[in-house]
Amino acid sequence: MYQLEEKIWFWVLGVIPVIILLFLVLQFWRYRAQKKFADKKSLKRLSPNRSIFKGVLKMVLLSLAFGCLAIALVNPKIGTKLETVKREGVDIVFAIDVSKSMLAEDIAPNRLEKSKQLVTQIINNLASDRVGIIAYAGKAFPQLPITTDYASAKMFLQSMNTDMLSSQGTAINEAIKLSRTYFDDEEQTNRVLIIISDGEDHSEASAAVAEEASEDGIQIFTIGVGDVKGGPIPEKRNGVVLNYKKDSQGETVITKLNEETLREIASEANGVYINGRNTNEVVDNIREILNAMDKTEFEAKQFADFKDQFQWFLGFGIFFLLLDVFLLERKTAWLKKLNLFNENL
Repeated sequence: MYQLEEKIWFWVLGVIPVIILLFLVLQFWRYRAQKKFADKKSLKRLSPNRSIFKGVLKMVLLSLAFGCLAIALVNPKIGTKLETVKREGVDIVFAIDVSKSMLAEDIAPNRLEKSKQLVTQIINNLASDRVGIIAYAGKAFPQLPITTDYASAKMFLQSMNTDMLSSQGTAINEAIKLSRTYFDDEEQTNRVLIIISDGEDHSEASAAVAEEASEDGIQIFTIGVGDVKGGPIPEKRNGVVLNYKKDSQGETVITKLNEETLREIASEANGVYINGRNTNEVVDNIREILNAMDKTEFEAKQFADFKDQFQWFLGFGIFFLLLDVFLLERKTAWLKKLNLFNENL
C-alpha cells in the first residue's frame, strides 16, 4: 500500500515537455545557423567531435532528473506493516436512484449530482462506520460492497450515471432487497439503508419489502431530491440540451418529487424521511441519527508505519543532474568507435 503526501508537486512534471520543446527549437535554430555558415563537409572538418547523440542524451538525463525531483517532492510513502484494528461503527448502505428522471434540473445542478453531493458530505462526516453503495433504476446493481475505504467509496460514487443500468424505471424494492445481502454480520445490531431518490416508484411492493427489511433489523432512511412542482427531463449531447423527454402522445414528461412514497417506505422500516434540498440540514440530521445508535465493534485491516520514499528519487534526481553537468556534448573515444547514427560516414 502506498500514499502520495503532496500531490500538488506533480505539476513540476510539466517542465519535462518544456525541456523537450526547447531542445528541439535549439536544434532547429542551430541547424539553420550552421547551414548558413558552411556546408556539411566543411562543418565536419571544423567540428569533427560534434555529437548529435550526446545532445539527445543530455536532454534525456535532464528530463529524468526533473521527473525524479518531482516525485521526491510528492513524497510517496509505502506501508510496511498490515495491522488488524478494532473499530466501532454502523454499517450504512447508500441506495442511489440512477433512473433518467434523476436528470431533471428542478434542483441544482440536477437530481443525480445533488444525490452525489449529499452522499459525499455524509461520508466526509463519518468516523469509523462502514459504507456500501447500490445503484438502482428498473433493477438494482451492487456498486461497492461494505468497506471502510471512504476514498474508494467516493470514487465509485462519482462514476455513477444514468446510463450505467439498461433497465429503466424506478424499482426501490429491488434496492431494498439487494441491501439485505450487504449486511453479512449476523450480530450487527444497527443496519442502516439510506435511499436517495425522487420517489417516483414504479413498483407497488416497496412498502412491503421495507417492512421485511425492518424485521431483519434494517432501518431505512429516505432522502428526497427534486421539487414537488416537478420539472422536465433534458436530453443532452455534449452538455447541450437538444430536447426534453416526451411520452407516447408527444407531451413533455414532467417528473415530480414524490415525498409520500419515501415517507411510507421510511415509516415501514423505523426510519425517517428527509428532504434533500439543504445539504447541511441533511448531513446534520444523519449525523444525529447515527450518533444516537449503538456502535458495533468490528475488525478492519489497515496499513501502518508508512515510510517516506522521497530520498530514493532525490538521490536519482541529483545523480542524473550530475551526469548531465559533467557529460560533454563532444564525442568521446568509445563513442567514436560505436559510430552511432553513422556519424563517421
